[in-house]
Amino acid sequence: MSKRKDKREKAQRFAAVARTAAQSVVDGKPAVDGHQDFPLTDDLLASSVQLAGLVSSSQERELTKMKKFRFQLLHRWIATRMEPGRVADVGGGKGLLAYLLQESGWSATVIDPFDQALPAKYKDLESSRQVRVGETERVPRLNREFQPEMAERFDLLVAMHAHGCNIQMVDAALEFGCDLILLPCCVIHEPILPPPGVHWIQWLVEYVIEKGFVVEPFRLNFKGQNIGIYARKGARK
Repeated sequence: MSKRKDKREKAQRFAAVARTAAQSVVDGKPAVDGHQDFPLTDDLLASSVQLAGLVSSSQERELTKMKKFRFQLLHRWIATRMEPGRVADVGGGKGLLAYLLQESGWSATVIDPFDQALPAKYKDLESSRQVRVGETERVPRLNREFQPEMAERFDLLVAMHAHGCNIQMVDAALEFGCDLILLPCCVIHEPILPPPGVHWIQWLVEYVIEKGFVVEPFRLNFKGQNIGIYARKGARK
């Protein structure tokens, strides 16, 4: 697939996700099938606090700057929009995202069955410099597969490209009153699959909305699947 075609398809997919999310906050009517012929206008998006950022030209400019550094980009997205709390990074690997959130005042824990050390260094996006991670630095870890009851300890659940636990995380967030950030990758080992012809991310957004969350989709400019879903608890307006 050419880069231009891939970029166009990602933009179209994000527009479809945003359209579904917009429907979920208009007149309190959730979009449960995701197939309405619903116009995604700037006026409509700007009328929603959760979705106003989607029409910002600054986001489009941001998407031209970076091509990698996914953990740093997600950290910045979270840190600039949310007050610190207790966060679980599910499938967090080496723990760089959890480490960066910890540096920003969060109480961060990695949930991942494989025990891995923090990276020795990372690039700071603000200074464009390499930052070394001290040998004694640590982030708390639960070296196990994610289980729904783990969510009781946290205010926010985050998963970037985690396999087989996205549906579990949505259900756990609902049960324990957490907010949720997902950058879903594929349907491997998920307990429920989308129907034929419906993209996994689109279907997952519909599933999250059906559970009563308000959804804000977003994009980060790194290669690969870069569409995120921020789902927060509370009644729709």
